[in-house]
Amino acid sequence: MSDPKIVSQQELVIEAGGTDRQYWKDIWRYRELFYFLAWRDILVRYKQTAIGIAWALIRPFLTMVVFTIVFGQLAKLPSQGVPYPILVFSAMLPWQFFANSLSECSNSLIGNANLISKVYFPRLIVPTSAVVVSFVDFLISGMILLGLMAWYNFVPSWRILTLPLFIVIAFAASMGAGLWFASLNVKYRDFRYIVPFIVQFGLYISPVGFSSSVVPEKWRLLYSLNPIVGVIDGFRWAILGGESKLYLSGFLLSLGLVVLLFISGIWYFRKVERTFADVI
Repeated sequence: MSDPKIVSQQELVIEAGGTDRQYWKDIWRYRELFYFLAWRDILVRYKQTAIGIAWALIRPFLTMVVFTIVFGQLAKLPSQGVPYPILVFSAMLPWQFFANSLSECSNSLIGNANLISKVYFPRLIVPTSAVVVSFVDFLISGMILLGLMAWYNFVPSWRILTLPLFIVIAFAASMGAGLWFASLNVKYRDFRYIVPFIVQFGLYISPVGFSSSVVPEKWRLLYSLNPIVGVIDGFRWAILGGESKLYLSGFLLSLGLVVLLFISGIWYFRKVERTFADVI
């Protein structure tokens, strides 16, 4: 009798790079997937809507009108020497970017469950693409601010050159919070109900419809524990110029919290990333 053949079977396991260095290289290798996800979400967001991408203009514009009437006309709150609609919209831009990013990121992993459970790629690509899509809405909404400036003959000062810095801070805040909620939503689906509440509640506790200067001095630092306060104040300082002043202590506190939120968001996301395919 001939000796029986022994057939050895090897199982190929595809998983993330073993080191952080390899992981970040993987993100670059899968950059085309990032472009695809971002472009797909941009196309799908306003598909089969009557007015399409115009919704990116209408929603913040109507919110600005309501806030201008309530806080500017009825409550007669100070406008820092600029037309009240410009005061409001200079805060609407970073707030809408943050709120949209939070909403899209929190559901991004669940929405791509089939892809995540079948193939390996750095999962960080998914929530990052969601933030980029929200950033596209941010750029489109910026057209309203330009229109308001033209309507009121408002010319920004040299401070407008610092705006990219505050955009980067807004991006970091959006990414940090988005990564936390994206990770938590995979394991605890309760967050699909918690996030809309946070977005709605945050709109009223953030200085969107009013200037943060109306907050009593003794509460300003405590108020700045809301990281988005520093982002909004920075946007207003850069866009409005003139009488607009930056509460430096509060801004530095908010900036520190944004950095902490961003770093901890990446750390926690990487920590639980390997479990997504099993849990989702």
